[in-house]
Amino acid sequence: MQKNTELKVELLQHNAEPEMIAALAAKLCYSGAELSDLQEKVSNAEQTDFIQKLIGMGHFSVFEHVSFSFGIEGVSRALTHQLVRHRLASYSQKSQRYVKAGAEFPYIIPHTIKDNSEALEIFNNAMKEIAECYNKLSALDIPAEDARYVLPNACETKIIVTMNARELLHFFALRSCNRAQWEIRELSDKMLALCYAVAPAIFEKAGPGCVNKGCTEGKFTCGQAALVRKRIAALKKH
Repeated sequence: MQKNTELKVELLQHNAEPEMIAALAAKLCYSGAELSDLQEKVSNAEQTDFIQKLIGMGHFSVFEHVSFSFGIEGVSRALTHQLVRHRLASYSQKSQRYVKAGAEFPYIIPHTIKDNSEALEIFNNAMKEIAECYNKLSALDIPAEDARYVLPNACETKIIVTMNARELLHFFALRSCNRAQWEIRELSDKMLALCYAVAPAIFEKAGPGCVNKGCTEGKFTCGQAALVRKRIAALKKH
């Protein structure tokens, strides 16, 4: 049985000039000029300064014109259950109703289990038993949409996600935080690095609250703000 898979995130599509469209939308709000004139006036240097000013003012609505689509593989159903709670997004996920798990299904192993030999043996045995159960149900002509009820949260899945930049800023604030569950935090960090490479002005301050201000977790703070800032800064250097 394939026991583990690697997280893979690919930026499939985004606006051709994400920072230009955001700056143009903002300029339009405060100008009586024609669109053609505004486009000529929005230079690259002006875009950066203007976008930073917009972020400082909290004028995030213009970033909704900027969208990013990601192809995501090697994640668990436990992760996607969390991911789809971010409702201002579009999702298309590999179906367990129409795609059979097969004799052997790939699954995600948490680090705490992977690093504990006894726990790992228990976990792998459980996955093997579940696979056998699934296959026995399939052999009895139980449809995949019903046999899938025995499959675990650990099952590997694939999903395409589209979010606008405003929602991504919100997503990174929550999911790149140390308090986020480890798997979705790893996904968030990879997505943040990809977004920053395309639109650094928009995502310059992206990340959990402690990156720019203070921790927003109150008494639940991880107490590791310096380490979080270092991790997020490293993402933006690649």
